[in-house]
Amino acid sequence: MMVVLRKSSAPAAWSILSVPTASLAIRQKQLMFARHDLMMKLNNLSLNSMTKLTQTSNSLWKQYKKVLFETFSDLELDCEWANWEGKNSSLSAKIYANNHILKSREVEIWDDKSCIYNNIIYPRTGSNLPCFGMDLMGFFDKKVIIVFDFQHPVENYLFSHPDLPKAEGSFRFFEPGNHFSENVYVAKCTMSEVDEHLDMFKKYLTAYKDMLEYERPVGLDFSTYSDFDKYMKDLDPVAGYLSSKFGKEKAESLVNDFLFCYG
Repeated sequence: MMVVLRKSSAPAAWSILSVPTASLAIRQKQLMFARHDLMMKLNNLSLNSMTKLTQTSNSLWKQYKKVLFETFSDLELDCEWANWEGKNSSLSAKIYANNHILKSREVEIWDDKSCIYNNIIYPRTGSNLPCFGMDLMGFFDKKVIIVFDFQHPVENYLFSHPDLPKAEGSFRFFEPGNHFSENVYVAKCTMSEVDEHLDMFKKYLTAYKDMLEYERPVGLDFSTYSDFDKYMKDLDPVAGYLSSKFGKEKAESLVNDFLFCYG
């Protein structure tokens, strides 16, 4: 039996209540279970919210990826190189290949506000073909940069496709003739406008597929891409961005061993 003192309504008077110890213990357990249930509901709500945000952000380039893998329907997954969770960010890195593509190396980085998709298709060697590169960069709702192009591995080689538009003006990082073609496509838009450039993306990809099907390259000379990867590694500012999200060691590994491993 637990004894509890309670002040009565009369001044300076106290009354004594008797509270069974067993009843108090039961009430304490009920409160403990109620608190536990509340915490579980809050955790589930938080997880569901994070999942919804991740799915929304990671879906920004969904239609572009669909077009890519419909155009090259025979691309097969060679390996999943990385699946990382960093500072409120996720990263996926994969390699695909087929009979005429040495590798299509894909990396996607996203959080609840941004999504960046990068892929370079390296054709098998021996036919003097360009790579096909795509940088699809959604930094936040009002800042999106879309870039795709035929990127020739030979330095100072100005590749041009006669049936596609030529770039107008100059763009930082994308200099025609220096591993970029006359047809480099650069567009700025908002996240709600990204699919407005999808038809042009299809045209470029279809033109590239036609090149591969005509030449049917089969060579495996990795040194063909040595200068190209060295140039791209020096040009690309991604290392600092990756370091801030996943740490310096992982960032250096991704850049040197995955993104530009031939350089």
